[in-house]
Amino acid sequence: MSFSLRRVMPTLAAFLIIAGSITVRAADPTPLPRAHAHNDYEHTRPLFEALEQGFCNVEVDVWLVDGRLLVAHDLKNAKPGRTLAALYLDPLRERVRRNGGRLFRGGPPAVLLIDVKSEAAPTYAALHEVLQGYAEMLTAFRGTAVEAKAITVVVSGNRAVAEMAAQPLRYAAVDGRSGDLETNPPVVLVPWVSENWTKLFKWRWQGAMPDNERLALRQFVDKAHAQGRKVRFWSTPDRPDAWKLLLDAGVDLIGTDDLAGLATFFGAR
Repeated sequence: MSFSLRRVMPTLAAFLIIAGSITVRAADPTPLPRAHAHNDYEHTRPLFEALEQGFCNVEVDVWLVDGRLLVAHDLKNAKPGRTLAALYLDPLRERVRRNGGRLFRGGPPAVLLIDVKSEAAPTYAALHEVLQGYAEMLTAFRGTAVEAKAITVVVSGNRAVAEMAAQPLRYAAVDGRSGDLETNPPVVLVPWVSENWTKLFKWRWQGAMPDNERLALRQFVDKAHAQGRKVRFWSTPDRPDAWKLLLDAGVDLIGTDDLAGLATFFGAR
């Protein structure tokens, strides 16, 4: 009896391993390339909660403090252990390695939006130095050439645009603003345009959106798309009717603090 058990144990162990991996893969969420985790670091488990819902875009605020990039919305809340590397870059790299070079196995490219809160130029210099250590997973920009990889970093907030444009090699792009649709900078430098909704529109999400503002929204999105840029707004409501209006207008990235709610919304479409 014991001899037979010893013979079947390796086969049984192999079966359990395979069954376990099948279970894990079956539970993987569907990647959501248009879902953007706004202020992701404020969740109980930064990054991981967004990934569990399938989000392909996450946003993190950083401050340069004593040479370190610390994650926090306000400087007073910046803690030494909460670094950009520890909370985001290291776990992203581990996941990309595990998933064969993608954030989600076989899934689309993803974006890490880094909102710089401290002074633009020194913070970006420190950021560039850090990002070089993660080159294996980061999209690289060399002049007009783009080497796309699993994660594209986009710098928002206090942006060192001139310094970034002058680099022969960089591992980040610039999050543009509405004015960039007039100056039309290179798309390899400014692939996104993000804007505060209240800056462009008077309508505050009560009642029907006026036809003239609906047309202005459509024209804004069409102009960005004609230049090859994606569009994102902030200061929009966190509710399904707002998400639907933005998507129907062609807005590419829908930001939310309600990760499960937006994931459910996309799943129902």
